[in-house]
Amino acid sequence: MSLNISLPAALESRVREQVSSGMYGSASEVVREALRFFEAYQSVQTASLAALKSDIAQGLQDAQAGRVDAGDMAAIKDRGRTALAQKTCKTDGVSSAAGSIYTERTDRLT
Repeated sequence: MSLNISLPAALESRVREQVSSGMYGSASEVVREALRFFEAYQSVQTASLAALKSDIAQGLQDAQAGRVDAGDMAAIKDRGRTALAQKTCKTDGVSSAAGSIYTERTDRLT
């Protein structure tokens, strides 16, 4: 099968560069490879979307069945800030006083 396509100048240049580099023998090979990568990308996107939809459906089922508790956002933020401050102190070699300064600054944001 033969198919003629028009490309913008920038894409045409990229195709020609790939052929000139010796990686591909022709523009057709470049386009075939690009389409294979595009199809792989679409497969990953489709699988990711399906997983997300499944997770949402499971969450809705859990909520309807009463298996979900009300979340305390302030407590969740506090745990996250504490964990981040501890991680920052360990990785940066900063004293624990710096962690408490970080926590104080982030508390002002809420």
